[in-house]
Amino acid sequence: MAGTTQASRELRTISDTMRMLGNAFRSLGLAIRTDGRAPSLRTRPPLRLTEARRKALKLQGVYMGTMRGLKPRQRAQVKKVRAEKGIRAAIAVAKRMAGS
Repeated sequence: MAGTTQASRELRTISDTMRMLGNAFRSLGLAIRTDGRAPSLRTRPPLRLTEARRKALKLQGVYMGTMRGLKPRQRAQVKKVRAEKGIRAAIAVAKRMAGS
């Protein structure tokens, strides 16, 4: 009886291995057909950022990073400063709050 259990385990292992091998060949076939890229319905041209937009995104990232460590009440104060005086002033205020 012990031999039957071991044999069934081995057969299950072989079956699982064959299934994984089939999946690997399917993935390989897809990669070959699409030159390694994921298939898509339409191709999109690469995003081109202007220098001004790149700087704005960088500033937005700094703002988000400084807001991350603040408490909800402090965040509200920083948002108010941003609305009134702009993002650079808001970043300065947020950095001061985070330091204290």
